[in-house]
Formats: sequence, structure tokens, C-alpha cells
Amino acid sequence: MTKDLRRDDLQPSPAELRSVFGANLRRLGRDAPSISALCRDLGINRTQFNRYLAGESFPRPDVLHRICRFFGVDARILLEPVEKIRNQPNALLSHPFISDFIGAGMTGLAEDEFPSGFYRFSRAAFSEENRFVVGLVRISRDDGFTFLRGFEPKEALSNHAMPTDPRTREFRGLVMPQAEGLAMLVSRRDAVTTSFNYLARMPALAKTYWVGYTVRTTQENPTGRRAARLIYEYLGRDTKQILTAARSAGYANAEDLVPFHRKQLRIDEPFV
Repeated sequence: MTKDLRRDDLQPSPAELRSVFGANLRRLGRDAPSISALCRDLGINRTQFNRYLAGESFPRPDVLHRICRFFGVDARILLEPVEKIRNQPNALLSHPFISDFIGAGMTGLAEDEFPSGFYRFSRAAFSEENRFVVGLVRISRDDGFTFLRGFEPKEALSNHAMPTDPRTREFRGLVMPQAEGLAMLVSRRDAVTTSFNYLARMPALAKTYWVGYTVRTTQENPTGRRAARLIYEYLGRDTKQILTAARSAGYANAEDLVPFHRKQLRIDEPFV
């Protein structure tokens, strides 16, 4: 009996939870010109919004999603003070200084715009003048974000006397929608190296190919590249295609490239 009472004492009541959400809404909306203007921007009835503020009700899931996207937060605003959420390290993209500029673009990339699954990519090598890199990446989604994961070719690291174990070769990144394509920020562990990638769908082959370019963060070097054309080919979850692509990953010569990849990289034309 005593144990049950202690457990109940630790559990907030529905009224207490609603008051947390109401307080969070007041905190998030304090910079709005007025409550009426905020309601118009959110597309929420003023009377209903006042009920949220007063802690009298919770929003429907679709309305909550709209509120979270507008303010650059997540559903924890139902349960935790917004100051606590934003003080956590992983809430950087929700920081009010950048949430409307960078954070707002990190979510909402639909599956039909860039499906989850495996992709084969090809690009010119940065440090090898006449060679190319063929690789495999996996696109996945979690908490509304779109992520990328892959591995550098072993040869790329061994050429610089670096370890070639999977942990060292692994890279991960974020994918966000742009007005006319996709942007990716990709880094190796501890942000040792970083690259920026841009991709746009090929109109006639929209479900399969994306083309663009990649730029690496490095000083100018007369013997190496800092930017190169890039092509992504969607393999989905086709095990046979994925294994074939994995076996061919690494450095390649022009004649080893998939013919369609080679054509789109326009290897005889300078990148501008």
C-alpha cells in the first residue's frame, strides 16, 4: 500500500501535465506580436489555443506536429519545460538563434522525395587525379530527421597512413530539403573531415537517380580537387543490388564505372 502511494506521488496528474504544456506555449510564443497573430500563423482557433494556454486540454497529434514544427521543438513540450529541452546538447538545432534558419529545414523530408534505403554513389576522387570513388550509403529516418551513413574506402585512408578499421572509416551525416534539391552535411567521427553535398532529382528518372556535387573542407591544393560531380542511385532494399554495389565499392578507373554514372559525371568536362 505504501509503495503504491509513493509511486502515485511521483507521477504527475493530467492537470499538471497540461499546465506544463500551457507554460511552454506561453514561453515559446512570447516573441509573437500578439496571440491572435500567433494563432493565425499556426492555423489554430483562438479559443482552442487559449484552452491550451490555460492547461485545459492537449492538442490533437496533427496540431501538436504543427506546433512543434513551427517552434522547432519536439513532442517533449507536452511533458518537460521547454528550457530544459533546449538546454540539452542535442537540442542545438532547436536553439532560437538558428531554429528558423537551419533547424526548421532538418525535418520534414518526405519518403517520396528521398526514400530510405541504400544508395550507390560515384564521384571523382579528391586526391587521385584520374580515379573515382564508388561507394554505398544508407539513408534512414529517426525522430523526423533524415540521416546518412557509409564508409570511406580503405585505400583512401591507407594512402595517408591512417587506420582502416570500420570505426575510423565510418562517416555519418544529416540530409535536409532545399528549394530545388537536397543538402547533406557529412563528417567522419569527431568531425575529422567534413563535406557538403548537393543533389537534385533527374526529372526523367526521378525515382532512381539524383545528381549534383560534393565539396570538401580543405585548403586549396594544385594537385587535388575540392569539388566534384556526384551521382546517387537508389537501390532500396534489394539485397542482390546492394551486395553487388558493396563489392565494387572503393577506388575505380573511368572504365570501371557504371556506364550511366560515367555519363552523368561528364568526366571529360571540368567542374565549374
